[in-house]
Amino acid sequence: MRQESTSSAYAAPSVSGAGELLQLLRDETPRTRAELAKLTGLARSTVGARVDALLASGLLAPSGEAASTGGRPPVRFAFNPEARVVVGADIGATHGRVALTDLSGRPICEIGESLDITDGPEVVLDWLVATTRRLLEQAGRQPRDLIGIGIGVPGPVEHSSGRPMRPPIMPGWDGYDVPGHLHRDFDVPVLVDNDVNIMALGEHAMAHPDVEHLLFVKVATGIGAGIISGGRLHRGAVGAAGDLGHVAAPHAPEVLCSCGNVGCLEAVASGPAISKALREIDIIAESNSDIVDLVRGGNIPAALAVRQAGRTIGEVLATCVSLLNPSVIVIGGSLVQAGESLIAGVREVVYGRSLPLATGVLQIVPATTGVQAGVIGAATMVIQHALTADRVDLAIARLSAS
Repeated sequence: MRQESTSSAYAAPSVSGAGELLQLLRDETPRTRAELAKLTGLARSTVGARVDALLASGLLAPSGEAASTGGRPPVRFAFNPEARVVVGADIGATHGRVALTDLSGRPICEIGESLDITDGPEVVLDWLVATTRRLLEQAGRQPRDLIGIGIGVPGPVEHSSGRPMRPPIMPGWDGYDVPGHLHRDFDVPVLVDNDVNIMALGEHAMAHPDVEHLLFVKVATGIGAGIISGGRLHRGAVGAAGDLGHVAAPHAPEVLCSCGNVGCLEAVASGPAISKALREIDIIAESNSDIVDLVRGGNIPAALAVRQAGRTIGEVLATCVSLLNPSVIVIGGSLVQAGESLIAGVREVVYGRSLPLATGVLQIVPATTGVQAGVIGAATMVIQHALTADRVDLAIARLSAS
């Protein structure tokens, strides 16, 4: 499955809707041809042709036999998530994590290392290329097995082009052609998005797949939000939706933010802001992990500082609850590992300041995917792109023609 041109995708010969049939089978439930014919209302011959096309592509595989009603037992078929692999990359301000996943978004193997986003795109993306090759070798897969690469970065992204747009903490990345850099080594689609958007996708796919309205909030070196509404990720007009960290925090001091404004939420409630507040009372916490260790170790001033950060974040989220009416707010990012302090502060203000109608069913919960949220979300973004009915039909048509 490779990147197609704009109109050729629809000019290719039809494969009788095999891609549409695959959408039904992606729940990984084994079914016979007869069961598929009954579910779709299609003729058994039509279903048989589509099943055969999917089997030839590897996207479908035999999965045991159904009970016989006389004669030879019918064979069941199921989606084969191991047919191809996906790379999901979560690039943060000070870390990089890359996973090789199957077509269900389940990680097969992964690598996480420290890196500095300020080293620039050439250095960071060369590391990503090398890490992708290491993962393919580790899993015993070939580059031809790869259907795409998904990347999350800590700044606004023009999703249609994959180019970061004036990211405050990513010097040298503005307008950089991230997909073009990866295409030097891998002839597959490369999709890029804001890191919080991909974390929202990952948490939604793995922990809350049935939730239609979800807000994912990352609290770490920066603060941001990913918005799931109507079951879909919303990026806004130019990909800047969810830029929570640069909303003015109510009652906040006029602290200078990295974006150039003062009093932004990120400037007063992020990891660096908490570290600064602790230094003022002679407690040293150089990193987010230091803050987490202090809170877990029973340091009361650190726990209070984290809870106050949660309250400040909650003041902004109370407005979001009134505006977006989510049923779940997921708090993720490295600082959520400090335990209940952060989330307790968020809950205290959101439940206290939002209208009962909006909070009646609202859950505010910690992320469950942990450090894997970003890589799973980046892979999910690619899978949703590559396994649409049209793209599957195109891939099968090309396979038949080769």
